[in-house]
Amino acid sequence: MSTTSDGTPDRTQHGTPDGTVPGTSGRVVVVGSANVDLVVDVPRHPGGGETILGGELRRNPGGKGANQAVGAARAGGADTTFVGALGHDDAADLLLASLDRGGVRTDLVERVEAATGTALITVSPDGENAIVVAPGANSHVTVGAAQAERIAAADVVLAQLEIPLDVVRAAAAARRPGALLVLNAAPSRDLPDDLWAEVDVLVVNEHEAADLAGASGDGEPSVLAGLLLERVPAVVVTLGGEGSLVAERRAGGPLLTTVPAIPVEAVDTTGAGDTFCGVLAAALARGADLPDAARLAAAAGALAVTRPGAQDAVPDAADVVALAERAENPTRPT
Repeated sequence: MSTTSDGTPDRTQHGTPDGTVPGTSGRVVVVGSANVDLVVDVPRHPGGGETILGGELRRNPGGKGANQAVGAARAGGADTTFVGALGHDDAADLLLASLDRGGVRTDLVERVEAATGTALITVSPDGENAIVVAPGANSHVTVGAAQAERIAAADVVLAQLEIPLDVVRAAAAARRPGALLVLNAAPSRDLPDDLWAEVDVLVVNEHEAADLAGASGDGEPSVLAGLLLERVPAVVVTLGGEGSLVAERRAGGPLLTTVPAIPVEAVDTTGAGDTFCGVLAAALARGADLPDAARLAAAAGALAVTRPGAQDAVPDAADVVALAERAENPTRPT
């Protein structure tokens, strides 16, 4: 991708309604975590020291990295490789099968002598979730020669923070000139200066944005995005039901674009943000500008919350494009 006069990525080229540029292809490598999700519906999330009776226990494939890989492949239509680590257990078999069904290349997933990562998730009636993660094998993700070679062929490298920071650094170092590093800085944690310098697009929610900007949690998204633009060329602040704010560094000042959410009836928000990130990366890999990529990602995230689960809830690319087009042209027949 070309750059502007101030050295930031040039995302001014507009594509087709599905967020692509004619004649381009997209290759994405997702470097991140994979977890088996243990999910239970609850009448409300428990407080400290409280026990609540929930519904039936569900065991689903998840993990931010694996979710985003399925999002990029199935919902985003990109040639997607997942770089991660799994144990030698049945949870690993569950995850590999799900990634394969999602169209993700898994030949670079390593099997290690640790339990596959596990997430404990409660889901309230309004679809909101609370999550605790035991990292397990995710603490052993590495970028070896084979992984670095695949990363060097990618258009976009997508990473999160459920894996060691050194792995994110190694992935950033392995990418080719012109390839983008999209960092979903979740869960929130301090980032070293050398990693800040590698990020092309930062994706955060409001709480993560406030943490990274060193600002109050009730800060305005536009203010938080402006502070983060001092560190990175572009920021996407996701705002749940309010949509997202896309902020890009420009020579004449920040360019802010509001991307509205698409109203749907939420069933389960688990993994919806990951679907958003995966589709965003896939669209950028095909040459879409950042606001167009965010619009397509919003459609994917909207569809994801209408279904239970994480990877199981990721929609097909054709459905994502159709919803994005209907949202852009409300009078268009269904």
